[in-house]
Amino acid sequence: MVLYTRPSCHLCETAREVVETVAAHTGTAWREVDISAGPRAEALTAKYGEYVPVVEVDGVQQGFWRIDQARLARLLA
Repeated sequence: MVLYTRPSCHLCETAREVVETVAAHTGTAWREVDISAGPRAEALTAKYGEYVPVVEVDGVQQGFWRIDQARLARLLA
């Protein structure tokens, strides 16, 4: 699971808490990617810029802006 975020994003902070909680309960590995940093920043910002936070599960976008904890848990069950 991947959580795409950017700095100073209050929705990203909330999404991180949701992802951490669900991942802990399901034993799912996850990583956070800052779309504004690194060699892929331009491409990631173009793709996700106005939609962060974005959650992908197995390469498929499963949510953006406000991440639904119950839905994410069901996807990972």
